[in-house]
Amino acid sequence: MFPRFRRHGSATGALRGFYEVPRPEGKTPLEELRLLAVDIETTGLDPARDRVLSIGWVPIDGGEIDLSGAGYELVNTAGAESVGESATIHGLTDEELAEGTSPEAALDSVLRALTGRAMLAHYASIEKEFLGALCRKHCGSGLSVPVVDTFEIERRHMERMGTFPRGEDLRLPRVRERYALPEYRSHNALTDALACAELYLAQWARSRVRTLKDMQPL
Repeated sequence: MFPRFRRHGSATGALRGFYEVPRPEGKTPLEELRLLAVDIETTGLDPARDRVLSIGWVPIDGGEIDLSGAGYELVNTAGAESVGESATIHGLTDEELAEGTSPEAALDSVLRALTGRAMLAHYASIEKEFLGALCRKHCGSGLSVPVVDTFEIERRHMERMGTFPRGEDLRLPRVRERYALPEYRSHNALTDALACAELYLAQWARSRVRTLKDMQPL
């Protein structure tokens, strides 16, 4: 049911171990699907120029969130420029980040948590691109992982209902509000990962989908 990755020839470290473990297939029933909700806070939106500041993750096993497996890393990039004005968004200061772990160690932690799972995120291209950039830099290869995106799930639902999203309609807090989920403070990686995990379960409960492939972008 769970084939192994074949594209890990140049991967090293935790990424090589990640590729050695079977991943969920598209036909995996949602009741059996193991996901890891991931959120990343960065200094900007360009992985070639901006840096990862924090990573949060929360596992989901079938229909249950496993908070015992949740994790959070502050990332200390020694010698990097100040976080500057991006601190007004994520609230992280240079002093806090100086106490964080190295990018390699943070990546190792999230890859170990992600092993054997699909990745869940809200607007997942951010997480996938920044994690991929870290993997190429520190592990010698890019990241290939099945992805479920709560942003895309909601966008497709709204379009099917004839309510085309505009402006803030697809931001995580606004979508959670429509599902009557509690309000959380945004831009903390761990809190946002939990918020995404809860939203996924609410979206699944509303839908008639049955498999991982049904949840993925077309």
